[in-house]
Amino acid sequence: MIQRKVIFWSMVTALGGFLFGFDTAVISGAEKAIQQLWQLNAFEHGFTISIALIGTVLGAMFGGIPSDRLGRRQTLRWIAGLYLVSAVGAALAPAWVPFLLFRFLGGLGVGASSVTAPLYISEISPAESRGKLVGLFQFNIVFGILIAYLSNYLLANAGEHSWRLMLGVQAVPSVAFLLFLFRVPESPRWLLLHGRLAEGRDVLRIIGPETVEADVAAILTAQARAGQQSESLWATQYRTPVLLAVTFAFFNQVSGINAIIYYAPRIFEMTGLGQGAALLSSAGIGLVNFVFTLLGVNVIDRFGRRKLMLVGSLGLIATLGLVARAFYAEQFGGMLVPGLLFVYIGFFAFSQGAVIWVFISEIFPNAVRAKGQALGSSTHWVMATVIAFTFPYFAEKLGGGHTFTFFCAMMVLQLIFVLRFMPETKGSSLEQMEKTLVMH
Repeated sequence: MIQRKVIFWSMVTALGGFLFGFDTAVISGAEKAIQQLWQLNAFEHGFTISIALIGTVLGAMFGGIPSDRLGRRQTLRWIAGLYLVSAVGAALAPAWVPFLLFRFLGGLGVGASSVTAPLYISEISPAESRGKLVGLFQFNIVFGILIAYLSNYLLANAGEHSWRLMLGVQAVPSVAFLLFLFRVPESPRWLLLHGRLAEGRDVLRIIGPETVEADVAAILTAQARAGQQSESLWATQYRTPVLLAVTFAFFNQVSGINAIIYYAPRIFEMTGLGQGAALLSSAGIGLVNFVFTLLGVNVIDRFGRRKLMLVGSLGLIATLGLVARAFYAEQFGGMLVPGLLFVYIGFFAFSQGAVIWVFISEIFPNAVRAKGQALGSSTHWVMATVIAFTFPYFAEKLGGGHTFTFFCAMMVLQLIFVLRFMPETKGSSLEQMEKTLVMH
């Protein structure tokens, strides 16, 4: 039975994921009004949309540093502050340049929360329910995206400044996130690694009263082992978790997921759907993403990470292959391509979507977990940026057929990776995993 307090701490921390999803998707409702207001040319407009992504990459790259130095909880409070300043600042921005600055700060918050939130939840979770609790973060991301779409739709007719309201609404969950964080303790593993044994023991007593002494002993033993080794993430003994994290994050993006989420209306219009139907189909993608992430998060601890990835990989190969075939044969009858993409989103959300943040937060030892999470997260965001930037170009130059064939081929490689190299991590404590994945 998971302690009530652990569920509460995980839900509060996962609010960072809700703000991450909301911040990423909310700009879609405001971008046209912003372009007209400040008379932005194509380059400036593209830069305005992607400035948050640039902040996200930097936030993910460097998010591990404050997590290690200041602690997980203090870093989460700073992230909540960034979200709040970004929401209010972007909503009230008097000119283009201040707007860019505030959107960039929001991006930093997104990137840093993708490092610190899963890291914190994995460190407070009992082994048998860690997948479900860390999965709350991903669930909240897709929930945030869905609420942003809904909020944009409801505020669309609120007058000429409706875009300011769309962006400003985010201040409400940001304040809630910040206030709730004052009721969350520091990560017990961070406390023990920093010599604060009594405090660490107190938190572990709440998480698992029966196993507290065994947990403290396992964490301190793992720390002593790490203490004799290099703290650098690039040391030889950490080669396996580093390769797993980078490969996993790489495949997450070459599935084409962000291209499809960012450009769904454009893809649907390429298949001959009218604009209204295309926008409605995009909202459908948000809903399917939400439902199947919920399903994946609920079964991840029962079936394990590998099983979800095997099912997902096979489904993604089939749907992407059929979408590519439809483009080659120009078979765009009715809802064929949107229907296939809905199934694709379902498979993605159930596998990669539900597993990525859980898996990356589990495979690194305590001593380098923040750095490892930052590496996995920044790989994910760099690839997301590359795919989002290049997709319109390749879709235009190569056509939909070749583009979706590429994504399909990448998923065949992902299937091989899962079968050959991906370890099962369900039910193991973080310290047990360290014994199997780190070369001592």
